[in-house]
Amino acid sequence: MTQFSNDESSGRIEPTFETTHWSLVIGAGQVETRQRSMTVLCERYWLPLYAFLRRAGHSSHDAQDLTQSFFVKLLERDGAIDGADQERGRFRSYLLGALKHFVANQRTRQKAQKRGGSIPHLSLNYAAAEVWYQGEPAEAETPESMFRRRWALSVLDSVIKRLEKEYEAKGKAQLFRALKDCLTGDSRDISYDKLAAEVSMSPGAVKTAAHRLRKRYRELLKDEISQTVTCQEEVEDEINQLLNALSS
Repeated sequence: MTQFSNDESSGRIEPTFETTHWSLVIGAGQVETRQRSMTVLCERYWLPLYAFLRRAGHSSHDAQDLTQSFFVKLLERDGAIDGADQERGRFRSYLLGALKHFVANQRTRQKAQKRGGSIPHLSLNYAAAEVWYQGEPAEAETPESMFRRRWALSVLDSVIKRLEKEYEAKGKAQLFRALKDCLTGDSRDISYDKLAAEVSMSPGAVKTAAHRLRKRYRELLKDEISQTVTCQEEVEDEINQLLNALSS
């Protein structure tokens, strides 16, 4: 995770960009960090890459094989994708380009399967991914735009999971479940009186809790994004790119 420094005078938490998704690839050749790198990168990016491959015309089976083999190649001891360079900017753009290069170098699906035969199979929920993919409009998106949309959804999913774990650790799981819709819904449609009855709090206290939840959500979103870019200046622009990907 990106390291944070505490500013006690303001209560703000600022990213220091010491550890990003770039470093997971660059350090993937180290045995002691390889499994963690595989886990983090797969959790965030396998579904966007799978969605790209499906929209690019690959069958579900072939897209599974290619996704599997790509991550194996990415994190092999001597097999990190050529050209990994943190100075190149956004990690998602690099990763998509690396996938395209990888697919172009695959002669047959059988070769891709053979390459992955000696390593553990990644536990990825392709069935759920296919259900999501089939629910997307068939003609509305290019492979690249689908990748960006699924990337954006994956980022938000990760933020929600982190936020939920924080509330569970504080013994506030019920409050989180009650307020979760406040993160995505129109605040004008939220009935704080109804929510207050659900969690046995006053409407005013619930409104304050919802405000704090949204604030923490924004902080975690910036943290997630900061792991995929190389400097603070890129964070806000990348968040705008995320929002555009969801609205297009």
